Amino acid sequence: MTRNRTIASAPTRDRPPDTRETPPALSRDFHRLWGAYSVSELGSAVGAGALPLVAILLLDSSSLQVSLLAVMSGIASAVIVLPLGPWIEFRRKRPVMIGADLLRFTALASIPITAAFGELTYEQLCVVAIIQTACGIAFSAASGTHLKHLVTVEQRVTANSRFETSQWTANSIGSPIGGVLVSWLGATASITVDATSFLLSALAIRRLQSVEPPPPPRHPAPHWAQEATEGWRYILHHAGLRALFANAMLFGGAIMAAMPIIAVLMLRDLHLAPWQYGLALGLPCLGGILGSLTAGPLTARYGLRTVLLTAGVARTLWMGLIPLAPPGTPGLIVIVVAETLLLFFAGAFNPTFSSYRMNHTSEHCLSRVLTAWSISSKLTQPVVIAAAGLLAAAAGPRTAITATAALTVISAVFLPWKATLRDPPRMPPHSPRAPLPPANPPDNVATAPARQTSSSQAELRSSAVEMDEGGRE
Repeated sequence: MTRNRTIASAPTRDRPPDTRETPPALSRDFHRLWGAYSVSELGSAVGAGALPLVAILLLDSSSLQVSLLAVMSGIASAVIVLPLGPWIEFRRKRPVMIGADLLRFTALASIPITAAFGELTYEQLCVVAIIQTACGIAFSAASGTHLKHLVTVEQRVTANSRFETSQWTANSIGSPIGGVLVSWLGATASITVDATSFLLSALAIRRLQSVEPPPPPRHPAPHWAQEATEGWRYILHHAGLRALFANAMLFGGAIMAAMPIIAVLMLRDLHLAPWQYGLALGLPCLGGILGSLTAGPLTARYGLRTVLLTAGVARTLWMGLIPLAPPGTPGLIVIVVAETLLLFFAGAFNPTFSSYRMNHTSEHCLSRVLTAWSISSKLTQPVVIAAAGLLAAAAGPRTAITATAALTVISAVFLPWKATLRDPPRMPPHSPRAPLPPANPPDNVATAPARQTSSSQAELRSSAVEMDEGGRE
């Protein structure tokens, strides 16, 4: 991509050379959507790990059954969502988002109800897990496209950083709340909160007042598989997205694989107390919050691509410190510092990553690109987790964590270091009420998002560290 000088920062006769034009404030509808996301994310953080907990405490499920619960939900949901990609692409996005939230509410709410009557089964948990994961992918595909239409080009990093901040805040406070609820009210209490959050999210999205633009026109492909796999083809034919896709699969898989092994290292090898383990989980989230708050100002000052590359490299440098942690409190300090720095740069990277992907994906294919990204993450992560687990069993936790740390460093090679010639010329920002331009702007157009006085997204979500590869976008 050819880097142009940022026109907004060019000197004129009427203003000083260093003065930047302030973009318009984010709309009320964005704040409603942001509120819906925040409530839903907090509910999911409260209910994190609730399904395996219910399987263990209420159904006395075996370790194999608990593991299969996660594996089946990932694989089955990917199979279900794959043919839905084109369906989501060529329909209005708000009904899809509301429907996904309501399906998740219904599925999760069925667990405390059937448990109260003694009718809960392991098979029901599997069905709920599949519905929850599949609807999460569908919601992410629809909401990413919807957000692109709701905010202007200059607002994208700011808007995404607002969602990122909400996600890290929810992660920092949600798990302790969920633990207290389970201790006081039983294993299904946190699931009830999670289900309610999806209902509130659906109601909030229903309150959006701006007119949603019509979906892109559909040109049927010769075969449904061609439409369903268009997202992967788009990614592979765009140099920048192709690089980021490989980066996301490596980094996200390594982070997810390291998490359970780090728990073993802390509790078994370093002899840390459970409260110290909890501290090491919660405290570094402050780094994610701070990182997300800096994404907008840094992008406004240095440009989207510069922040994307810098934060993308910086987030890979810290996991290698964890295998060096000594026993006891010094080891706890090393781990907390390493994870805080990792999450700080991940928090700064994720909004710029989401905005880059949004800017460089056509509106005619964005939902399918997001679907392809989420499905790939769901299928890749179990493979990396299993490989790391085998390595930990054979050579010990420190060796396995070192290997995952090496993968995170290698992932930096696949950042979009080379500018792509396929990037379109600079386009004027579109208005949320106006038709979209026929192409997406280059990186430097989206570099002035954060100079705002009013407020301004991520896989799970698989893991909050690689937020925007899946989950709610």
